[in-house]
Amino acid sequence: MADPPAPQDVAQYQLGDAMLVGGSGVRAWDSAGREYLDCVSGTFNLLLGHNHPEVMAAVREQTERLVFASSSFQTEPTNEVMRELVRISPENLTRVNLRSSGGSTANEGAIKIAQHHTGKRDVIVPFRGQVGQTLAAASLSGSSRMRAPFPYRFPGSVHVPEPYCYRCFYRQRPETCGFWCVARIEDFIDYASSGSVACLIIEPVSGVGGNVIPPPGYLAELKAFCEERDILLIFDEIQTAFGRTGQMFAADTFGVSPHIMTVSKGLTGSGLPLAAILTEERMSGWDRSLHGFTYGGHTLSAAAAVKTLEIVGRPGFLENVRASGAVLLDRLLALRADHPVVGDVRGLGLMLGVELVTPDGGKGVAAAHALNRELHRQGVLTRVSEHGLGNVIELRPPLVLSPADAHLVADRFGTALDELP
Repeated sequence: MADPPAPQDVAQYQLGDAMLVGGSGVRAWDSAGREYLDCVSGTFNLLLGHNHPEVMAAVREQTERLVFASSSFQTEPTNEVMRELVRISPENLTRVNLRSSGGSTANEGAIKIAQHHTGKRDVIVPFRGQVGQTLAAASLSGSSRMRAPFPYRFPGSVHVPEPYCYRCFYRQRPETCGFWCVARIEDFIDYASSGSVACLIIEPVSGVGGNVIPPPGYLAELKAFCEERDILLIFDEIQTAFGRTGQMFAADTFGVSPHIMTVSKGLTGSGLPLAAILTEERMSGWDRSLHGFTYGGHTLSAAAAVKTLEIVGRPGFLENVRASGAVLLDRLLALRADHPVVGDVRGLGLMLGVELVTPDGGKGVAAAHALNRELHRQGVLTRVSEHGLGNVIELRPPLVLSPADAHLVADRFGTALDELP
């Protein structure tokens, strides 16, 4: 990679002014020569950081052989990535659809499969669930903001409270509530659905919804609930897969295997588009023409994915994720004592969220935006939850973050908090 540009006077730097021109690992540089620790991994998709040399080499090698092939044909990279996905995924997931190029269309494909297999139609989604950005996916997503600008939306979604223990919808405590956020889904099915529910799709740890981590036992209870009612459970692991939570999948972290799982974002390591839908064997056999896109299963992306999965599977890789994540989580938790604006800190592996609050315990949206701007000025790239409307600072650094850089991120985070009014 070329050397970063020479630093310039950036005293008047404002959020949004930066033009990124280069990156390597966890670091990126803008046209003014400023260096950043990229704690959102591009758009949560640069699992191995910017321009990982082995991934880039695999892509260059593939360009010399075959850049693209129609899905009517097999290729070595696409076959290999499907085999590897089956090998590393939960045992019950034995089939792979590799015909999507992003998370939105993978999630839509998973819902199609569920509807086709069950013959039912409705989709249950948590309040803060982010299904995707296409019109159909936005119609199903939990936030009304994603639907409000559009005069037409697709019907069939049933939105239910998620396991957000810090702000429980039912005003309960996780140690005594008996999982109301599972049991009372029955009421939503009875009174808010069509009576024909095909699936429930959930991010095991919410992404843009605020890094909400379910309490122990929640996902197992949710799967049992779904199986009792012949509802397919879909894990949207677009953000959580391939080590983000410290295990290969969040399904491994929580010890729960879904009936269907979607993956994308980090699958190719350094930013190429690719997505996959993994299902149980009983859902195979539908007409492949029912879900496919020109650039789904792209040959170059598949080559990058093969190398990425090899790297993530190497001895010590996930141990580093857990070690660096523990450093960052512990350091951020320690900041609460001196900064009352920090209401909650939560995380698994290198998927963390810092919830900001007002003095009365309300949502500190203004504080989150102020802190996000200050972090950028301190050279740390973060995002605000709920597409900028929330109050949680999201941190998803590349999984190659070292413990030393985790300390550096925490140092700058503390400095940024000190600079808040």
